[in-house]
Amino acid sequence: MEQYLDLFLNYLVVERGLSRNTLDAYGRDLSRYLDFLERERIDRFDAVTPSLVLRYLAHLKDAGLSPRSRARTLVSLRMFHKFLLAEKYAETNPTSRVEAPKMLNALPHTLSPSEVERLLASPAGERPLELRDRAMFEILYATGLRVSELVGLKLGSLQLDVGYLTAFGKRSKERIVPIGEMAIEELRRYMTFGRPSLEKEGSPILFLNRSGRGLTRQGFWKIIKRRALEAGISKNITPHTLRHSFATHLLENGADLRSVQTMLGHADISTTQIYTHVTRERLRRIHEQYHPRG
Repeated sequence: MEQYLDLFLNYLVVERGLSRNTLDAYGRDLSRYLDFLERERIDRFDAVTPSLVLRYLAHLKDAGLSPRSRARTLVSLRMFHKFLLAEKYAETNPTSRVEAPKMLNALPHTLSPSEVERLLASPAGERPLELRDRAMFEILYATGLRVSELVGLKLGSLQLDVGYLTAFGKRSKERIVPIGEMAIEELRRYMTFGRPSLEKEGSPILFLNRSGRGLTRQGFWKIIKRRALEAGISKNITPHTLRHSFATHLLENGADLRSVQTMLGHADISTTQIYTHVTRERLRRIHEQYHPRG
């Protein structure tokens, strides 16, 4: 059955143009799934039933996978079985009626507005790396970019005179994102007084490390962790914390869901809707804390 996985991954490359990271994720999910089918002595895909798929998802839960990871796995299984059906390698799709695990217990971590202010101010000096970090944080909170989009920004991505930048998201999908005045100001300071000291070989990448090369996602993770500690923030901060905070604060202040979806670059509005759960949960906590009968 491994041959069909190879055919599917080749299809994703040729027909869908997915990134290497996405292909690796599909490959891991489906290799684990095929191992499970082998242990169950399943040797053809038409023998897979919806109940067997549910049993596999339950197996992943018992193995400690989060609802989000299990939901992502189900997406992989759905695409795989849909491919098998379309190419006539199978006559049924056992995943078509299997619902994704509920993820209300896996809401994204966010910062309060005051915590965001402290984080944005934590790189307080005027040295190149402090200017860079302050500009990165301001851009993330102003635009909601993914960290991979942030570290991939190039000088040509910026249209600061009109207050926009161009981001390339998943599947290299391009979108235009507005930037606020404070973020533009910090970005100009970094580009004028910080970046020239870091640049060594004419790199087109906007945010550079000490060696003059572009930052990695792992490098940014270390930076935001360190700056959060400096700001006295004890919450568990991930590389996407400012993206989550961006979306949540927009919705809390009256932005409509479709606009937030567009700015985040979500293909499906159901992905954006998780932030409405975050805002409702916050309202519930406020009610419990301040209402006399809460």
